[in-house]
Amino acid sequence: MSDDVVAHERLLLVSTNYAPEQAGIGPYAAQLAEHWAAERQAEVHVLAGMPHYPSWRVDPAYRGKWRGVDSRAGVLIHRRRHTVPPRQTAARRALYEATILAHGVLAPPRMGRPDLVVAQVPSLAGGLLAARIARRHGVPYLPIVQDLMGAAAEQSGISGGGLVAGATAAVERRMLRDATLVGVIHESFRDRVTALGVPEDRIRLVPNWSHVAGPSAPRSKTRAGLGWPEEQTVLLHSGNMGLKQGLEVLIETARHAPELRVVLMGDGSQRDRLVELAAGLPNVDFLPPAPDAEFPDVLAAADALVVTQRATVLDMSLPSKLTSYFVAGRPVIASVAARGGTAQEIRRSAAGTLVPPEDPAALAEAARELAADPAAADAMGARGADYARTHLSRAAGLGRVTALLDEARAAHPRRGRTA
Repeated sequence: MSDDVVAHERLLLVSTNYAPEQAGIGPYAAQLAEHWAAERQAEVHVLAGMPHYPSWRVDPAYRGKWRGVDSRAGVLIHRRRHTVPPRQTAARRALYEATILAHGVLAPPRMGRPDLVVAQVPSLAGGLLAARIARRHGVPYLPIVQDLMGAAAEQSGISGGGLVAGATAAVERRMLRDATLVGVIHESFRDRVTALGVPEDRIRLVPNWSHVAGPSAPRSKTRAGLGWPEEQTVLLHSGNMGLKQGLEVLIETARHAPELRVVLMGDGSQRDRLVELAAGLPNVDFLPPAPDAEFPDVLAAADALVVTQRATVLDMSLPSKLTSYFVAGRPVIASVAARGGTAQEIRRSAAGTLVPPEDPAALAEAARELAADPAAADAMGARGADYARTHLSRAAGLGRVTALLDEARAAHPRRGRTA
């Protein structure tokens, strides 16, 4: 695309999750929008919710606000209030989506006609809003599927999810129906997306990238600061503590193997319940999310980084934490279904070991094996860092999505813009 066209672009990104959220989709959405503003000199707008993830509590700086516009790194962020359910059920999730949709319909972002509308999905409501705005202006609509919500209702363990999975998939089908192209972050999503009615030739693979820098501080210094003895094997889980993670397996691993130290860093709807389950276990620690500047060093200080999912989770999502784990250069223990996308990434990177989901004895044994062979553990971690450098760089990831944006614009009939 020529420089004079790019210089006059007006882009809208609809993403319920956005910075200052540090986990999940928010960092990717922010880096995309800021990249388009800086590198394409585009006028970039974002329609977002109030920051609330992964704690599922509204950020104190935004409490009491109904709507507003923030400016960040050359991007205008149009925020709209919505419900934030501290505990997840299908009914509460439906209300969350309904309020996002209602407020977005009643108060769309005040801006000129966009040249293209991109949606980060979930939320489903955000995708519906993006499709509606694109249809109204006759411009390309490009959803990027980070999680499959129909599959999530079925697989995540959310209360009432099985009853609403079909209805959720129907909304998902409607949300994808009018897309110019559809981006998916992993090839394991393709079959589900085609089953939702999207032709194969309109699906593009746009994997996420590592949005954090590599570690810089000595491991021994970070471990000392965290109170982790050098002689103790530390297993660290970082990120969302939700239903689909099935983090009870880590509490039971600590109970099964008292010589291991299990650390859960982050927040989420299941945190309080996990704290209750871990009562009386001296080898389980809960930490708040680390500041951005310290986060890579905390990951690298662990002996192994753990990703867990319920046994039912197959093709609904790919944990965003994997990209950060690989950059940290420590081996990954993945307690996940062998047929899912997470397991595929572990095998492809050769950066970790797979154990059956919801099996604390197997997880503990994998940790002991890594502790018994530090050289093999270090080599495994090094392969993860190399995989991140060669496949998950920020420049490559942003370039893939930007190329998809250009393809969507080229594939869509042009109509004149009104200011």
